[in-house]
Amino acid sequence: MIGSILSALPLHIPDGFLTAPVALIGWLFVLLLIGWALRQTREQLGERQVPLMGILAAFIFAAQMLNFPVAGGTSGHMLGGALSAIVLGPWAAVLIMTCVVAVQALLFQDGGLLVLGWNILNMGVLTAFTGYFVYQGARKMLGNTRRAILIAGFVGGWLSVMVGAIATAVELAVSRTSPLGVALPAMAAVHSLIGIGEGLITAAALAFIAQTRPDLLRFSARPPATRSAGWVWGGLLIALVVTLFSPWASPSPDGLERVAEDQGFLAKGLDPLYQILPDYTVPLVKSEAGATILAGVVGVLLVFGIAYGVAWLRRARPSSS
Repeated sequence: MIGSILSALPLHIPDGFLTAPVALIGWLFVLLLIGWALRQTREQLGERQVPLMGILAAFIFAAQMLNFPVAGGTSGHMLGGALSAIVLGPWAAVLIMTCVVAVQALLFQDGGLLVLGWNILNMGVLTAFTGYFVYQGARKMLGNTRRAILIAGFVGGWLSVMVGAIATAVELAVSRTSPLGVALPAMAAVHSLIGIGEGLITAAALAFIAQTRPDLLRFSARPPATRSAGWVWGGLLIALVVTLFSPWASPSPDGLERVAEDQGFLAKGLDPLYQILPDYTVPLVKSEAGATILAGVVGVLLVFGIAYGVAWLRRARPSSS
């Protein structure tokens, strides 16, 4: 079962890699941060941000199913925290990434439940804030050109993966799963390559947004733009189309799995407590490709609905005066 537990993780820590006290600390931190994110996004989300949160969550979920090969027989996939933070701000991105990572763990058994707090922190909170502040800093230095947007997006995306990987290495070391002197260079080395893919995808997504909806890159607390039903459905369709390519994702082990295998702690991973759509499959569908695509569609629609609902509840209400 270990292969199926770890077959989809670049930074998705499975149960067993971290001790119970360390895992519980992660839950404490993430619950406090999610609560603060809900408070911070209150009155921030205008009419265009509500559907955009759903679209970004759906796209990120779909993109995370597409593992791309990197050197040494290792694969990786997009995390998406930097992209969502650049477009909507870091606190909204925390909510988006929480929806994605939580659905992955609860429905697809991708990442452990006890360690879910750290998985959200590593892949959602740290990537969002790193990507956002690096992007904003790079934009100030490079200017307000399209080229500057792409460079800043690439650097923000790359560094967001590196920070998440370093944090994971520290958590493994604190749990005495792998010494810091071993885990840190191993995680940093493999994720420096995976981060290149993250940076390229982030830059490409920003280029597409700059070409089609440049107003979305001008984040403000109370944006005046209104939502368009056609644009919303188009964005959701793009996410669904991305899932069609998921059966052909790279089968090579991801970053954390490769490090765990090389460093000898792969067997510490525990079997999930239950299975619903394990390893992004639908049990009753005989076609492996069809099962993967169907599971992806279910996940895309679910995270879209959850993120949209959260944004709708936190949206800015028109003043009654």
